[in-house]
This record gives sequence, structure tokens and C-alpha cells, in this order.
Amino acid sequence: MPPVILYQNRAEIGWWLTTFPNPVADFSPPCFTAGVASMQGANRSAVTEFILIGFSAFPRLQLMFFLLFLLMYLFALLQSPFIGFSPLPRLQLMFFLLFLLMYLFALLGNLLIMTTIWRERSLHTPMYLFLCALSISEILYTLAIIPRMLADLLSTHHTITFTACGSQMFFSFAFGFTHSFLLTVMGYDRYVAICHPLRYNALMSPHGCACLVAWSWIGGSVMGMVVTTAVFHLTFCGPNEIHHFACHMPPLLKLACGKNVAVVVMGVGLVCITVLLGCCLLILLSYAFIVSTVLRIPSAEGRHKAFSTCASHLMVVVVHYGFASVIYLKPKGPHSLEGDTLMGITYTVLTPFLSPIIFSLRNKELKVAMEKTFLSKLYPEKI
Repeated sequence: MPPVILYQNRAEIGWWLTTFPNPVADFSPPCFTAGVASMQGANRSAVTEFILIGFSAFPRLQLMFFLLFLLMYLFALLQSPFIGFSPLPRLQLMFFLLFLLMYLFALLGNLLIMTTIWRERSLHTPMYLFLCALSISEILYTLAIIPRMLADLLSTHHTITFTACGSQMFFSFAFGFTHSFLLTVMGYDRYVAICHPLRYNALMSPHGCACLVAWSWIGGSVMGMVVTTAVFHLTFCGPNEIHHFACHMPPLLKLACGKNVAVVVMGVGLVCITVLLGCCLLILLSYAFIVSTVLRIPSAEGRHKAFSTCASHLMVVVVHYGFASVIYLKPKGPHSLEGDTLMGITYTVLTPFLSPIIFSLRNKELKVAMEKTFLSKLYPEKI
């Protein structure tokens, strides 16, 4: 039995709790410890809501963003001598404005791509059908996460209900995996167009393209349902603070309790990694055949034209799978939660922001169609 000591102040009590966080397990016989544990399990209450910690728990991450936005902050001070907010709200406001502008730009860019493809009949081809479906999945993916994140940046109430957290996880995984499947289908489309041009119309018929898009959405929905069901069948009985700006799977699994947590973590992780690696390998295999075919083209102009049709898709694949692999494949260290939050920002905000830029600037045919569709309305004499 531990000695009975009367502590005089809170500091000594804090030292005792730090040294012996579980005095029952440290100083009691096994039978008594097991009995207390079973009683605690019987009286344990389930978590009904979570608290999204966001960026507040990571001072180093805040410092990085502070340095990033310092020029913006100084510029704002120079533009207006009136300081109506305290420094922290102003910093939160800059976070909000930056992410809002990036979100609106991504939303507008994807809508412009969809409108251009719909209005320009010359773009009614399988490649641009897949691009239109990709833009839709990207809009829905950002819609599932970013509006809530923006609201939390302006609010002091960061709680999210159990059901809303599950819904956000389902939609983010469903649209995220749909995005991966569509990128894989686009790689297959480029492979057929370059390696089997004479069979392209037969292999990529309207019915076949519609089936590929439909199966991509079905596959993404199934993956979202599998992951969300597995995670939310666990019991959450301890802390309810999610160290992330969204209901992200790794920090949420750290809050789960029970005997089967390790099994679920391993199973869900293997499923996600297997699907992502499978899609990535299929894309790499497609481009291996594409490179082999293009290198056999005798003219330099023909090789350049063939590669140019794949450039935008390849760049988006590198950005998409680069950030995804860092999130799911990087080793977990003492600062993994902070790293997950930083990578979550890049994957959730930066990747959708870059995709419309890459597709519109690197795809000459789409760029010309955009100018024809929209500039003709504003400046008809220049078209």
C-alpha cells in the first residue's frame, strides 16, 4: 500500500498524479484492479459529441502560418491605421480570408471547367467527360470539409455532433476515393488513346465511359461506407477532443477504446493503403505503356503532341497521390498530429486549389475553349 501523505499544495498533488497516473493499477493486486476496471467499464458513458481542436493545439503550426501570413498582416496594417481587432482575432481572420479565397477560387475554377465542357461541343469527348466528373467530385469533397473549417475559424464553439462527424467522414472519404478512381480512369483513357488509337472509339464508347464514371462513384461510396462504419462502430468513451480541423480518421481513432481498436485501425489502414496503391500502380502501368509507345514515334513533334495530352493529368496525379501518400504512409512520430493537420490543409485546400489551374493552363484545347466561351461574352470584338 502506498504511504498516506497529506499534500500541502496543488503542486505536490500534481506531481503525485503525474508520477502515478493510475494508483489503483500501480499499488493494488490484480484481482482488485480487474474488478475496478470492470466497474468502470460498466459505468462508462459514450461520447455524444466531439470538439474539433483545429489549429489551436499546435503552436509550431501556428508559427508557420504566422510567418506565412506576416506580410499579409503588415500590408493590412499599412493599408489601414485603424486596429479594431486584437492580434489573435486578426490572425484568425487572415486564416479565414486566405482559406475562403482559395476555396472560392477552386469552386469557381471547377465550375468554369464544367460550364466550358458543357457548352463547347468540341469538348464532348471521353477525356473531358472524365474531367467534368472529376471537377464535380472535387467540388463535393471540398464542400464536405471546408465550410465547417471556415465557420470554426470565426467561432469559439467548435463542437460537432456524433452524427455530423460520421457524415463528414463518410462524404470526405467517398468523394476522395471517387477522385482517385476517376484519376485512374483518366489514365486508362490516355493509355487507350495513345497506345490503341484505332480501337479508341470502340473501347471508350459513350456507354463504356458512363459505366466507368458510375463505377467510380459507386466504388467511392462503398469505400466511404466501409471506412465510416468500421470507425463509428467503435466505442468512444474517453476524451472527445479531435486534434484536427475535421473528423479525420487517425486523430479520431486515438479517441476510441475497447479491445478491437487495434484490429480496426489495422484493417481500415490496410484497406485505404491497398486501394490508393492499387490506383497509383494502375496509373503508373498506363504511363509505362504510354512512354514506351511515344518513344517509338519517329517525329519530335508527334512525341511532343502525345505527351502534351497527358501533362495536366500527370501533374494532378503527382499532387494528389503525393499528399495522400504522405498522410497515409508516413511514420507516426511524437509530432504526427501536428503533421497530419498540416498535410490535411494541403490536401483539403491546396490540392483542389491547384487542380483547376493545372487543367486550364496545361490543356491548350480547354484554355482556348474557355476564352471562346467567356471572353466572347465580354469582348466580342476580340474573338
